[in-house]
Amino acid sequence: MISFELNENQVMIAGMIRDFGAKEISPFRKDWDDRQEFPVPLFKKLGELGLMGVLVPQEYDGAGFGYFEYVTAIMELAKLDPGIALSMAAHNSLCAGHIQAFGTDEQKEKYLKKLAKGEYLGAWGLTEPNTGSDAANMRTVAKKDSDGYILNGTKNFITNGFSADVAVVIARTGELRNPHGMTAFILEKGTPGFRGGRKEDKLGMRTSETAELILEDCRVSESQILGKTGEGFIQSMKVLEGGRISIAALSLGIAEGALEASLKYAKERKQFGRPIADFQGISFKLADMATQLEAARLLTYKAADLKNRGQQVKLEGAMAKYYASEIAVKLANEAVQIFGGYGFTKDYPVEKYYRDVKLCTIGEGTSEIQKMVISKAILK
Repeated sequence: MISFELNENQVMIAGMIRDFGAKEISPFRKDWDDRQEFPVPLFKKLGELGLMGVLVPQEYDGAGFGYFEYVTAIMELAKLDPGIALSMAAHNSLCAGHIQAFGTDEQKEKYLKKLAKGEYLGAWGLTEPNTGSDAANMRTVAKKDSDGYILNGTKNFITNGFSADVAVVIARTGELRNPHGMTAFILEKGTPGFRGGRKEDKLGMRTSETAELILEDCRVSESQILGKTGEGFIQSMKVLEGGRISIAALSLGIAEGALEASLKYAKERKQFGRPIADFQGISFKLADMATQLEAARLLTYKAADLKNRGQQVKLEGAMAKYYASEIAVKLANEAVQIFGGYGFTKDYPVEKYYRDVKLCTIGEGTSEIQKMVISKAILK
């Protein structure tokens, strides 16, 4: 049974992030965004708060929390700066999440502890320039020889790709388009032949780093394989189920931030001697925004509850990601409308929400991909 009240841990996490953000994020947010700066030192501090290993068990120096707490952490960070929340989510659910789910005890001891404490920043490499959502068509290859594997290829649109200390990379070890022909490898920064490439110059999420991962005759040992050879694609699909909840939570944070800013502005801004919130055109917008946000919240918490209980979340995660990201775009748009001309300036936060939110309908699979997942599930 899902509780509609925040638990004690969620209340603690929300308050901690608000206090931390007021000192460490809000004063620098505009400057980071203008210069497209990825503030790596900030993530060390997030690690000290336990936010870089929210879902990691305590035996591996993580916070040991569940998905309700994780959703709350992403939401609260997203209200402060969606780009920071995006990078934190990719580190947690994709890189650390993949190692946690499929790594050996030795791999977890070596990598998960440092990822959970923020000593390592994590990335996850699946997407390639010519594949997009068609991951089975990947061109990055890993050829076996007597000493391990040699990897060649390029990944793109990788969150934390340039600055990451460790990355989980999926490469083809079998035939093209064979779902059992791909393998997951753990790669460390400094490995010969492995480096970050070009950083993307983006419309939004400019405080989150998006870059290439380049592999040129990169040699790795068999000890760097996650799970078994040929399981990489299947593992990735499982990891992305948690990733959809992450993007749903990110969308919720942006939507909630847009609504809170709109409510405050509508009560303060006066026209014809009255707050604009008194006018039906504005109050009805606010009513629609609040209702859509609540519906998205319930979908997201249902998926989080199933994930906590170890149940299948493919359908519910896709529904949460699809609906939450779509309504977040709507709420950010309505917030700009409510602010009027001021909403088009960088003096108010809704302009940044408006630019950042569009990625939520693209990241971890487009809304069209989520519709495919949903339709296949309900038509079975």
